[in-house]
Amino acid sequence: MVMMLTVMMVIMVVTSLVGALHPASNVEVIDSRTLHLKGEFVESNLGTALEPDGSVTVRLIAQQYDFVPRCVVVPADRPVKFRLTSDDVVHGFLLPETNVNTMVVPGFVSEVRTRFARTGDYLMPCHEYCGLGHQAMWARVSVVSWDHFAGQSLLERTRCATQ
Repeated sequence: MVMMLTVMMVIMVVTSLVGALHPASNVEVIDSRTLHLKGEFVESNLGTALEPDGSVTVRLIAQQYDFVPRCVVVPADRPVKFRLTSDDVVHGFLLPETNVNTMVVPGFVSEVRTRFARTGDYLMPCHEYCGLGHQAMWARVSVVSWDHFAGQSLLERTRCATQ
């Protein structure tokens, strides 16, 4: 028994040192102090983008006490990739009734993928306490048909919050 534990500990140490063991998710770092100024998370890149392969990428910033943008439009039955970061504290990102649930940590980019089977609206609450205004931190994903999505401009894909 002791021998088996020793072997397991040696394996863990060797793989973590040699193989640069990382958490199961994609580890990507970002400077949270300048994310609004340059790179992927500047304001003009936030929201929904249609990729050349037909998939959809949604870029969001979580900040006390808001998601930016507050609403995004995505098509049903297409791969959707959410890329998120925070510029202040740890937040949670959850889409009920889906497989989307992740932590949004300052200095890191969180990435989750899903496919929405049906049209409709999904509320995105922050499920990690982030301060006194936490209870009001939510956003919305509006899932529409492909025809409706393809006919919208980038600006229209972030306006569903006012509808």
